Amino acid sequence: MKENINDSSTTEGIPVAPAFGPALAAENMTKPRPLMNIRVLYLCFLSVLAAIAVGFISKILIWLISFFTNLSFFGRISGAEASPADNTLGLWVILVPVIGGIVVGIIARYGSKAIRGHGIPEAMEQVLTNESKINPTVTFLKPVASAISIGTGGPFGAEGPIIATGGALGSVIGQLLKTTPDERKILLAAGATAGMAAIFGSPLAAIMLAIELLLFEFSPRSIIPVALACFTGAAMHWIMFGTQPFLAMPNVASANGWQLVTYVLIGLVTGIFAAWVTRGVYFIEDVFEKLPIHWMWWPAIGGLAVGIVGYFAPHTMGVGYENIRAALSGQSTIYFLFMLCFMKLISWLISISSGNSGGTLAPLFTIGGAWGALLGAGIAMVLPKLGIDPKIAALVGMSSMFAGASRALLTSIIFAFETTQQPNALIPIIGGCTAAYFISFFMMKHSLMTEKIERRGVKAPGSFVPDVLDVVNVGDIADANAHVLSASNTVGSVKSWLSSGKPDTLQASFPVVLDNGDFIGMVRTRLIYNATVNPEDPIGSLINAQVMTIYPDNILKIAVDIMTKENLDVLPVVERANPKRIVGVVTYKNIMNAFHSNLAENDNKMRGLSIKRGGIKIVLLGRKLLAGK
Repeated sequence: MKENINDSSTTEGIPVAPAFGPALAAENMTKPRPLMNIRVLYLCFLSVLAAIAVGFISKILIWLISFFTNLSFFGRISGAEASPADNTLGLWVILVPVIGGIVVGIIARYGSKAIRGHGIPEAMEQVLTNESKINPTVTFLKPVASAISIGTGGPFGAEGPIIATGGALGSVIGQLLKTTPDERKILLAAGATAGMAAIFGSPLAAIMLAIELLLFEFSPRSIIPVALACFTGAAMHWIMFGTQPFLAMPNVASANGWQLVTYVLIGLVTGIFAAWVTRGVYFIEDVFEKLPIHWMWWPAIGGLAVGIVGYFAPHTMGVGYENIRAALSGQSTIYFLFMLCFMKLISWLISISSGNSGGTLAPLFTIGGAWGALLGAGIAMVLPKLGIDPKIAALVGMSSMFAGASRALLTSIIFAFETTQQPNALIPIIGGCTAAYFISFFMMKHSLMTEKIERRGVKAPGSFVPDVLDVVNVGDIADANAHVLSASNTVGSVKSWLSSGKPDTLQASFPVVLDNGDFIGMVRTRLIYNATVNPEDPIGSLINAQVMTIYPDNILKIAVDIMTKENLDVLPVVERANPKRIVGVVTYKNIMNAFHSNLAENDNKMRGLSIKRGGIKIVLLGRKLLAGK
């Protein structure tokens, strides 16, 4: 006589385990995780706080750059804006960047080696290899070292240091508050991109920079905190630097068909130039690696190159945001543009390759803007009737240079639009940046941002595709033909059945059900083999009723999470409407097969694997019982 399953009783005289625990208790059943939860709100709060702090740090960094510029080139104590181009030092100007390089080398040697370079590759490496953990000292040393480097004539921008500093601050906050690696990654990206927004007042471009170069994902959990941080960073820019476009330029008219084609060609040629610029950076880096002196002295050598170039072309020294505006104005001379493009390129290539501290965005924009203006002027001279606007040509060159070198296509497009606020230039920018990205993709295996970390053996994601674990339901890959034991089987009979080789697939664990198909727990195969109980004891004496289960409509990521945390080889799948009814199992093999399947091309096939309750095979050793019958 069958007793009630919820009693600790028997079935046809055979004791079975009581049905209780997560497997059958509805309140403990695994539920889908909401995309928005309290942790996301917590991350948003921390991201905004980090962005406010980074906003103030950006103001301090700009002040420090001006302070060291005034001290180095004019011998005065002042934080007022100043340009090295106005110096009257003569030949002595050559020594100023050398001294700056020596100081930066000392800081890197005895402070933190992480301050070397332009910051973005270093942040990417920490995200990919070190659970987004950055040494707290970087938060303080990077802006100081960069301010000294730029303030003594280094041809860099302030945005790279503030991105690195903001990223370090976000990482440190995450480490102090015991967040997960994924949450630290979000905080790192939030701090870094808030810094970019605080310098340039370009929140949307900063968000895209996070997606393309730091987050390597696109999800509400990550985008919302980053977007709020970028909004806050842009608000801090308005408060501390004003509301005018960062790269204000004269208004431009809409382009016609042939003009658009020409701007696309300018972008294409700029993409080729960007590829060679990137190769130049790492070629010179390789040369420095072969020098028979400690790397601490390399920035001084780079500073010597900066000083020599700066003596002949003073405008190549320092941040040079005014040079970008000059190139975009359409009023610069050919000589000025030529010197700005090629002399700045030489100075920057040697200095950045030496391990000096500074950003790449401003130099690339300067070089690209001057290059585009030169191409535009040349085309206007040869084909005056075409009506090429040198201002648009400069803007296309500026954005295309960054798109080709960094492979951050969307960031480049949006940045050029946000910082100039020229809607009529948007279509030429899109065409030019896309052409530059296209040609760069075929000319370079890696980008300026990823080549360094790739050389260290760190693989940077080259594309963004949906995570199989997020888009596949458990029911789509679960094994509906798994063997299930009956509680009425004895331990001895199950051992004999396993030893006979009849099971077509030896499972690590077997679900156990009653005659009516109710699921009551799991039993491990090795436990059956090693059991020291009486062979006539029911298999139910070995089961674990406290077993986790999952629903067919849960995503695969939840299954992986449960199996990892609970150390499960087999995870039972039960009906949501009736958690006592098992409809399949999930194994690691099922999950690996899902990874190797082309879900798009095999959508119909995958949906054909949907679990049907009647497909479960129940081994009764002499009797047949189908779940659901």
